[in-house]
Amino acid sequence: MIAKEDVVRLVKERLDDQMFIVDISVSANNDIRVFVDSFDGMTIEQCIHISRNVEHNLDREEEDFSLQVSSPGLTESFKVKQQYEKYTGKEIEVKTTGDIELEGLLKKSDDEGIVLETSKHEKVEGHKKKQLVVKEHILKYDEIKSAKAVISFK
Repeated sequence: MIAKEDVVRLVKERLDDQMFIVDISVSANNDIRVFVDSFDGMTIEQCIHISRNVEHNLDREEEDFSLQVSSPGLTESFKVKQQYEKYTGKEIEVKTTGDIELEGLLKKSDDEGIVLETSKHEKVEGHKKKQLVVKEHILKYDEIKSAKAVISFK
């Protein structure tokens, strides 16, 4: 079986300062799946460059393998802190470990967690009409069950 550490090393050889590994898996059948992303967005050429480095440095005659290199889809949940950093200033959906669903603007992300700003029209005491209420939610990473980008066509 091909060692995951070898694949990680080969992928890292082709990453620039803006790129990061989201996930790498190697199955018992040597099906290798590599997900990489970039703060600038990934191009097909960048994925090909990484794929060729992995493919040319593993010996198919020793162990046969399949290889897939891509960026994670927009509908996929975040897996690493860099994804939160990439989406700072953008809308995301978060589901907490307490099964609370929030959607809002990712204001900040750091090593501890995130700050999510939500806004919703709610009935406020002393007002006849619903008012726009803006709240900041401070969430630690271990309180987040899943998070992903909000796809908007505005």
